[in-house]
Amino acid sequence: MDDVLDEWSTAILRWKMEEAEENTRSRQKMRCSFLKSPCSCLNQVVRRRDIALDVNALGGATVKTSIERVRHLSMMLSEETFFPKSIHKAKGLRSLLIHTRDPSLGAALPDLFKQLTCIRSLNLSESSIKEIPNQVGKLIHLRHLNLASCFQLESLPETMCDLCNLQSLDVAWCRSLKELPKAIGKLIKLRHIRIYGSGVAFIPKGIERITCLRTLDVFTVCCSGENESKAANLRELKNLNHIGGSLEIRNLGGGKEDASDAAEAQLKNKKCLLRLGLRFDREKTELQANEGSLIEALRPPSDLENLTINGYGGLHLPNWMMTLTRLQVLTLGYCTELVVFPPLGRLPNLERLVLTGLKVRRLDAGFLGIEKDENASIIEGEIARVTAFPKLKTLWILNLEEVEEWDGIERRVGEEDANTTSIISIMPQLQYLGIRNCPLLRSLPDHVLAAPLPSLRISGCPNLRKRYGKEVEMGEDWQKISHIPKIDVDDT
Repeated sequence: MDDVLDEWSTAILRWKMEEAEENTRSRQKMRCSFLKSPCSCLNQVVRRRDIALDVNALGGATVKTSIERVRHLSMMLSEETFFPKSIHKAKGLRSLLIHTRDPSLGAALPDLFKQLTCIRSLNLSESSIKEIPNQVGKLIHLRHLNLASCFQLESLPETMCDLCNLQSLDVAWCRSLKELPKAIGKLIKLRHIRIYGSGVAFIPKGIERITCLRTLDVFTVCCSGENESKAANLRELKNLNHIGGSLEIRNLGGGKEDASDAAEAQLKNKKCLLRLGLRFDREKTELQANEGSLIEALRPPSDLENLTINGYGGLHLPNWMMTLTRLQVLTLGYCTELVVFPPLGRLPNLERLVLTGLKVRRLDAGFLGIEKDENASIIEGEIARVTAFPKLKTLWILNLEEVEEWDGIERRVGEEDANTTSIISIMPQLQYLGIRNCPLLRSLPDHVLAAPLPSLRISGCPNLRKRYGKEVEMGEDWQKISHIPKIDVDDT
């Protein structure tokens, strides 16, 4: 019960400290405020003391309160402030947040970790520390360690793997950090690992043992090299079926992994996964022949909502893409060998589509998902209703430097038979269309020109600017887009 209350109080304490800080800002340079627990009923269960300190320009300051009873402490230290050693008396401290840019914090941490062994939550985010001392292994009750945005942090000690109760580790945006501890697989209670934006080059072997893992935002496939023997393979994702939220798999196609390794990852069994990024190695010197089978084997769960594919070198997108009926966001970037789009217009819940850096020369009706035989089985006199991209709200077309044509519908379905009628709706909910750096694109399709589009942005498309522009010289087709409330057509 005490542990649960500690975690509950941490969040509530944060906003209470902000309120207390505003009320006492002009009264004193160092202030201590004892805050009540979250609700009165909790006071009957456990009596606790929470404290927030702000130490500004008080060299060698000490805290002259009953600090031995403090459970939750937030410290804001200016760069000229020495770390107050009196904090060592807070033996019962459960959560500690230190906000400072002073590089001297690193020298104070070894003694701090030796003394405050009851800490359960430690937040050193945005500090200037370069390393975590070995003494961190003494914090055996530690559950949450936040080192996010410690830009100068270069290493984590192996003793961190002695933190048998650790549940979350956040090293996101620690750009100088290259490796996680080798024995991280010992942390079997770990539920959240965040490394996005860090310099971590690979996930260590043994990650497969952390079956309680809920968050793993980045998994980098290691190329051949000095780290290959230390790095986990895609197969080690097999038993991590509780991973949810976002997962980005990097450096695909750059190592020795093959389709069998990818299949063993069994992404389709990770039912809580909502956002998936598949990033292939764009620096590879040769096109990997197995990229098509590799991406097919990385089939995600059918409930996926957001998919990014970047740097893929195959000719065709995976077949499983059209089974993602709940997909809301799709980004296709720098798939330079891609020649044919699947019928993306048939994705029923797609709301945002981004196409960037592709080498296709034409966007045709197949892209919309409307084919010539769509109404082949229509009964005489029946009205056929066909909707492409029924929920699409945002469409970005970026850096398609070779695309020349964006076709509409080549043939109205059913027009050959007078007894059948087709009602075709394309992007009926489109709110924003952005086209950038498509220098060869000649015109916009009729279905875009006729749509009730609220916002259109065109830049770096000289042919389109000449045709639809208004500022310098009225384009020949300006009137076709003049009904759009917000139009921005420029050269850049």
